[in-house]
Amino acid sequence: MSDDMQTSAPESTAARVALWRAMHVRVDPPPHIIEDEIGLRLIAPDEGWRRRPDMDPRATSPFRGSIVARARFVENLIAQEVGRGIGQYVILGAGLDTFAQRRPELASRLRVFEIDRPSPQSWKRQRLIELGFGVPEWLRFVPVDFEAGQSWWRGLTDEGFDPTRPAVVVSTGVSMYLTKEANMATLRQVATIASGSTLAMTFLLPLELADPDVRPGLQMAEKGAQARGTPFVSFYTPAEILTLAREAGYADVQHVSAAVLTQRYFAGRTDRFRPPDNAEELLVARV
Repeated sequence: MSDDMQTSAPESTAARVALWRAMHVRVDPPPHIIEDEIGLRLIAPDEGWRRRPDMDPRATSPFRGSIVARARFVENLIAQEVGRGIGQYVILGAGLDTFAQRRPELASRLRVFEIDRPSPQSWKRQRLIELGFGVPEWLRFVPVDFEAGQSWWRGLTDEGFDPTRPAVVVSTGVSMYLTKEANMATLRQVATIASGSTLAMTFLLPLELADPDVRPGLQMAEKGAQARGTPFVSFYTPAEILTLAREAGYADVQHVSAAVLTQRYFAGRTDRFRPPDNAEELLVARV
């Protein structure tokens, strides 16, 4: 990659998630929960990327499990909502999401809005063009400089989002970096979208509740986030997140646990590959 691209490359967390998704295809036996090596192609890391400590197949297995489980859940949700006639899909903190490239048969039936910081989003757009994917008319990039206080909602509506029509809004791997006030503001904003809309958001449980096997890894991730200047600041129990969603005005709220995801997508596996309990789980809230 050129020096210019290196300076605007995606954040390390987004890159790690993309590489874990590719690792799932390469090191975990089939059937695969999701197949996604497009993020790997976008990043184009050095040949030795699989030897990095954060790519160790055994140590990262539960975290890969969590990443691919939430991705599968979201894509199933999108397919379900497209079947109901929903025409708008918003991805908050899109990072290296590759839904539009991997599932064009679904994505082309939607207007897809990817919200992210301007610099990594510009990098992603350039890489998509270089790899031949292009940027179709139905895929809208919404650059938002959060540090400068820009409003993601204003940016979204400026790009053609219609809040009077139902939508699916997804936020994965974001809530732990935001204050509880900011998370509540997001919940309330999405609740103003037309009836029939759905929000799917991951949340991180307090680390002391996590499975003992993954707690050290989560604590290391927390320390790494602190060192990068993006600390984990919000943790929720399922009861707490459901209460916040009800207070924000949602008519129907649901906690989707790792145990539920395991039952849906990992049943019958003999390799013990699965997401960890009581780590990152999902809130589904319907307007």
